[in-house]
Formats: sequence, C-alpha cells, structure tokens
Amino acid sequence: MKSEDVKDSVVQSYSELAKATKGNLLSKLFSCCEPTKNSKAVASAIGYSEEQIHEVPENSNIGVGCGNPFAITKVEKGDTVIDLGSGAGFDAFIVAKQVGLGGKVIGVDLSDDMLVLANKNIQKGNYQNVKFKKGDIEALPIEDNIADLVISNCVINLSLNKDKVFKEAYRVLKPGATLAISDIILEKELPGFVKNSLARHAACIGGAEKLDAYLGYVEAAGFKNIEVVSKKEFPLALLMADPTIRMIAQQFNFDINSEEAKDLASRVKSISLVAKS
Repeated sequence: MKSEDVKDSVVQSYSELAKATKGNLLSKLFSCCEPTKNSKAVASAIGYSEEQIHEVPENSNIGVGCGNPFAITKVEKGDTVIDLGSGAGFDAFIVAKQVGLGGKVIGVDLSDDMLVLANKNIQKGNYQNVKFKKGDIEALPIEDNIADLVISNCVINLSLNKDKVFKEAYRVLKPGATLAISDIILEKELPGFVKNSLARHAACIGGAEKLDAYLGYVEAAGFKNIEVVSKKEFPLALLMADPTIRMIAQQFNFDINSEEAKDLASRVKSISLVAKS
C-alpha cells in the first residue's frame, strides 16, 4: 500500500468531516471515537476536563481523539507548542490558554478543509497566539529547535512513515524539550479484512503498529526518557461506532456484534507517551 494513497484517503475523510460541521452540530460522517454521537461526551470519555471542553470553540472539538496529551505533561507560560495533525484546533486552543499571549501554538494539518475550519475557529475565539499551517507531519514546514512541546492526538498512527514523523518532531524541538502524544497501537495483528483495506487508514485504527515497533521509532529519532504513561483498552463501543469500521465490516459481511468484533477490539490499545529531546 503506497504512502501517498493512504495520505490521500486520510485527507479526503477528514475533509468530509470538516465540511460536515455546521453550526453547533457535527454530522458524523467519520469519527475515531464516537460512543454517543456527541463530541463533548467523546472528549470527556478520553480524559478531557469539563473546563477544557467548554473553553474552546465548539466546532473545534470534532470527536476524533484517543486521549488527552495535557494530562501527561506540564505546559509553561511562554512556551511554543506544535500540534501534529491539528484538525479543527481543539488541542491547539486548549494549550493556547496555557501558554498565554507570550507563548505560541502552531498547528500543522494536511487537509485544506480542516484548515479552513480551524482558522474560522481562531476568529470565533479571537486567539492571538495560534497559527495553523498546511503541511505533512512527515516533513514539517517549521524551522529547527523552536518548540518547547510537541503534541499529537491519534494522528501519528495514520502515517506509514512513523520514523519520519518522530524525526521531524525531534528536529523542531529544543534540546531537552518534551514530546507528549496520545495514539493507537496494536497488541496483535489486525484481521485480514481490516488490514488489507485502504479505508482503515482513515479510521481510528489507522496504520497502527505493535508497541515495540512504535517505541523503536521514537528511540531511533533520538528521544530519551521515553515513558508510556498509560496503555488502555480501546472500548468496543468506541471502535465499532466508527462509520469507517462499520463500512469495512459490511463490505466483508463482518458482524460487528460478534465474537470476532470483540477480538478486533482486544487487539487495539490507546497509549499516552512522553519523551525528551
């Protein structure tokens, strides 16, 4: 499976999601973690506080995360933070308040439609310290050694070149700075009907790999003090609520209420990880 084909599929799915956002309602054409058709409930389920959920423009929370990077790291006033795969800006806007006007937040995303939505949210919230850039997380449009913190939420798993992603994160971080991410990994290989589908790269399981391989990319990039702060089961209800997973299941006549579905969910874990550059 070609990397460019995967990127095109992911961008198309996220573009559809951005276009589906109207007013205060989100049409769930695509979602990574949608247990209740309510993105606020999703955010709460994956570890965000009520204050964090309500302090940002509502359309910035599109319910596609798998954890809360801010629960595992400390943010200082004046910090420069880079958000890999920033989407509509949910995490970027949360951290913007923490870094203050003396700090800076740079979100990077590959979807034009998602960037349009994120920039509208900048205007809604009147954010003075947030900027979004179009770019590939495998080749960030950002200079070396400028960031105090790099965050990402359920995005790196979508890349077929995770080694490049972590090398880029290391490059833009200052020496001794922090990487704090939430992502998806595998406990066991995926069933063939999922593994061989291009659509799964736009779903929450994405290009997920086993933890040892994932940590290998982080270490090879140069990071030190690597710590998996948490590793949790990805609930079946969240996994099977993803319309993309449902589509794949229907295509292969796969019963999402079966023991096979439970087995699929058991293979997927969400992790939170911190490391130092």
